[in-house]
Amino acid sequence: LLSPALSPGQAFSELQAKVMDTQQKVKLADLQIEQLTKTKKHAHLTDTEVMMLVDETRMYEGVGRMFILQPKGVIHNQLLEKQKIAEEKIKELEQKKSYLERSVKEAEDNIREMLMARRAQ
Repeated sequence: LLSPALSPGQAFSELQAKVMDTQQKVKLADLQIEQLTKTKKHAHLTDTEVMMLVDETRMYEGVGRMFILQPKGVIHNQLLEKQKIAEEKIKELEQKKSYLERSVKEAEDNIREMLMARRAQ
C-alpha cells in the first residue's frame, strides 16, 4: 500500500489524502445511484401509463429534435429495457461503493494504527 521509504508524516498525509479521495468517490457513486433510481422510476411510471392506453393509440418516440411514430409494443419494450439497464448499473455502482467503503475503512484503520504507534513511542 505505502512505500516503506516514506517518513511517518508523509505516510500519514498520503493515507489522509487517500481517505478523502475515496470518500468523494463514494459520494459520487451515491449521486449516480440516486439519478439512476429516478430514471428507472420515471421509465416504470411512463410504462404503466402507456400500458393503460388502447393498442391503436398513436405514440411517438422523441429522437433528437423530431418524433417518430412507433407502435405501442416498441415503446413498451424500450421502457422495459431502460429500466433493466438502470437496474444493472445500480447493482454495479452498489458493488463499487461497497468496495470503496471497505477501502476507506482500511485506510482509516491504518491511520489509527499509526497514531497509536506514535503515541506509544
